[in-house]
Amino acid sequence: MHRTPAPPVLLGDEPGSFPHGVLAERHPAIIEQVRGAFPYGPEVHHALDALRESCLHGVLEPLPDDAHDQRRWREWGADAVLGRSWFDVPWLWSESWFYRRLLHAVGYFAPGPWQGIDPFRPFKLAELDSPETREELAALDALARRPAADRAEALLHGSLWGNRADLGFRLSDAAAEGRAAVPGLVADDSARLWPLLTGRGTLCLVADNAGRELIPDLLLVAHLLAEGRVERVVLHVKPYPYYVSDATTADLVDALRALTAAPGEAAVYGRALWSAMTDGTLAVRAHPFWASPLPFEDLPADLRAQCATATLTVVKGDLNYRRLVGDRRWPPTTPFADVTAHFPGPVAALRTLKSDVITGLDPDTERDLVAAEGQRWRTGGTHALIQVRD
Repeated sequence: MHRTPAPPVLLGDEPGSFPHGVLAERHPAIIEQVRGAFPYGPEVHHALDALRESCLHGVLEPLPDDAHDQRRWREWGADAVLGRSWFDVPWLWSESWFYRRLLHAVGYFAPGPWQGIDPFRPFKLAELDSPETREELAALDALARRPAADRAEALLHGSLWGNRADLGFRLSDAAAEGRAAVPGLVADDSARLWPLLTGRGTLCLVADNAGRELIPDLLLVAHLLAEGRVERVVLHVKPYPYYVSDATTADLVDALRALTAAPGEAAVYGRALWSAMTDGTLAVRAHPFWASPLPFEDLPADLRAQCATATLTVVKGDLNYRRLVGDRRWPPTTPFADVTAHFPGPVAALRTLKSDVITGLDPDTERDLVAAEGQRWRTGGTHALIQVRD
């Protein structure tokens, strides 16, 4: 098979670029949001100030000598990036290190009163309890009256669009496909996805965000189990708070409680999922690798074995897509099959576009997007893709 030579990994060193904006603007803003979310004491405020200064003008500093995960980060390659500017190392590294240092600053891992307190939890809970979430769950009542194939398609689009999940649920309206979700799709391999779910084996789902984005993932999982599309689902979440809204086990439990407490069909889904977890039909895993700065090409042996034996691994969200294909500015027409050839089993990506990385487009689609939007289509969250390599 002909393979396109890999371009360099993305850095944040180009002013005006999307990665540079994340490092120079988004990370300092996140620090201020976290600062205001809890009544932290002076020590935490000083640590947050130091992290903000480091992000803007300093270098990646090492973890304390007694950090529980010091050895793991060194195995992931920390020695090669420590002491260098945040803008001059691979963007995946800068982002991952930022969140690890932020957790250190707020005392998440250290013995003390803030140990284990998710600094992003207030934002996650507010989204989970929003009117928009309640409206989306109420739409399940109408969806329940649709044929199974329609429900499957709607729930797939709900999972794809995340916090725009209502676009997927509107598929219960016969004209909605033309108005909403589908025009935003830059690639759609859904016709190749469904034949892989034959009722046998295990589906692995690598989750992305909590709250309004995790709930549609869980609804899709519940449907696949109820309809006998898969025998078992393994849901992979983050081992600790990461990228503000990435889902942890605690976020999963919050989402299940929100579903079971909701009226109507939402509670039916919630009870089915709760039961599936208790009997093992739905399992949750929180492997340290999911919060690493490494691409999925470097999957450790245990995760590689799980994905190799799965009927299908579904990779959710923008960050997981970057890690799946490699965090590089590929030519958009680079075949998705080429850049995922390293993955040990069948894989599907469900992703709303929020960063520059993209593969698998046909030339006409790319041309039309550029003509209409320049390069904004890559990062605005208004386009999405379903890509499959079987």
